[in-house]
Amino acid sequence: MAADSDPVRPPVQRAEPAHFGPHRFNAGPGGGSQRFREARFEVADIRGSRFTDCDMSGVTIRDCWLANVSISGYVDNLTVNGVDVTEFVNAELDRRHPERAQLREAQTADDIRALWDTIERLWARATERAGRLPATALDQQVSEEWSVKQTLRHLIFITDAWARRTVLDEELPYHPIGLPQSWYPPAEAAALGIDLGAQPGYTEILEVRAGRMAVMRGIVASLADADLGRACRRSPAPGYPEEERTVIDCIAVVMDEEIEHYRFAARDLATLEAGNAPTAR
Repeated sequence: MAADSDPVRPPVQRAEPAHFGPHRFNAGPGGGSQRFREARFEVADIRGSRFTDCDMSGVTIRDCWLANVSISGYVDNLTVNGVDVTEFVNAELDRRHPERAQLREAQTADDIRALWDTIERLWARATERAGRLPATALDQQVSEEWSVKQTLRHLIFITDAWARRTVLDEELPYHPIGLPQSWYPPAEAAALGIDLGAQPGYTEILEVRAGRMAVMRGIVASLADADLGRACRRSPAPGYPEEERTVIDCIAVVMDEEIEHYRFAARDLATLEAGNAPTAR
């Protein structure tokens, strides 16, 4: 289909949440034990329990004590004491991070450029904060999530997969220090030239990251409205994704990841700055 015949479209809203840490935030297709599916816990003491990478759709919690409870992940139709709090949560996140709404409302190439300006500004602030921390803190995982260095390495991979491999049609654009999702098959990562055992220093990570951000700056700088609906000729990697994607789809993935990872990084940086980051179990 010709690019100039496609209507301008806003970045797509993804059916599933992006991968924002060392977890998948769901059990995945056929993933995980089904031992507790439709289980009933009655008069049970589950204080201190931790649920990670679990599909908890349709769970009912009734007449229970929920104090000091933390929930993070994809939330929809969440009802607490008869009140659907989903919209309140989303509105509060938008208030704290208006770049989320900026992404949803982006419809034109100019909107995309403005959003990338925002992303560059946010990450410049975050890396400046990280640079003031002790070197050991940059490897520290807060609540078992990715460290500062791991987060930046993952964003390198995201740009390689969703911008260079798709929009720019580069065959093998992957940098060895890029960090894929935890579920990404190690053999496939190795086939892409990625070294999962790499331990790069912060300076090297920042240098590679700066190059990848420059790639995105180049893409959005030359972007026209007629380009948004153009189908990308390649899939980013074997099985990732399998279906055809448009330029705006791929750019939206990169920007969504940038925005959400910044949100989590800002949260964890505050903990690291306070000097009370918990050790991973």
